[in-house]
Amino acid sequence: MKIGIDSYCYHRLFGEVYTGQDRPKKILTFEQFLEGAISLDIDGLSLESCFIPQFDKSFLNSVKESLDIAGLDRVYAWGHPDGLEGGQNEKAYHDMIDHMEYAVDIGAKVMRVVGSSHPFRLEPHGPQLEKLGTMFSNATKIAEGHGIKLAIENHIDYNSDEILQLVKSVNSPYFGVNFDTGNFLRVLDDPIQAMEKLAPHVFATHIKDLLPVKGVPVNEWNFFSCVPTNSGLIDNAKLVQILRENHYEGFLAVEIDFLHPDYTNKEEEVVAQSIKELRKIAQI
Repeated sequence: MKIGIDSYCYHRLFGEVYTGQDRPKKILTFEQFLEGAISLDIDGLSLESCFIPQFDKSFLNSVKESLDIAGLDRVYAWGHPDGLEGGQNEKAYHDMIDHMEYAVDIGAKVMRVVGSSHPFRLEPHGPQLEKLGTMFSNATKIAEGHGIKLAIENHIDYNSDEILQLVKSVNSPYFGVNFDTGNFLRVLDDPIQAMEKLAPHVFATHIKDLLPVKGVPVNEWNFFSCVPTNSGLIDNAKLVQILRENHYEGFLAVEIDFLHPDYTNKEEEVVAQSIKELRKIAQI
């Protein structure tokens, strides 16, 4: 099983700082990130489009060349922070379509997409899922023309039954799931049960491990905050086993968002430890 990282691990260093986080002393450039990531013991990179500084073909082709030389698989990640806003944002839909070409330019075969996010999770889901089903059905036909697969992430918005409903609604081999192990826990959906439902449709992953934070309200999204793989509540070894049984072909991408207070400002340490632990899991 291949191991990778998602560039969102370094969002604070890129300058996207959540309330309660420290600003970095120096902003990380995309070029610095790419050089550092390539030096890690990984097989793949998921690149968040929000941190890519430009989208002209020559720049994206240079990124592709760097990844090709390093022999890294790749996922192009679109949709941060709110994606299609539960199907309400037509402008975002057209932006998503535009980014398919950018995904092709960096040599990605899978593009992570976002249907919604936690600010919209308390609105009625039925109308959202109906609208998203139409949007993704249309988008998937375009993606197929580009030769790329779309993978919807569970983005602290929908549970596994609802994600499966979307997959079945679109009903295409070019539409599947970017399975985020932590985000299902955040909507109180068991990640193991979710994987058992969704594994045949998983094209990409975000491997998180989480622990609750004392003093943070339980209904806040970061009540469950990120710790190194195998340090939290999530049985990622079991999740990987299910993926293997379903012949998953992608890589296991470490992702961290809001670090647990025990690991404040320790992105590099948490990523390195998580990669090491995933290597152990991948060899079981």
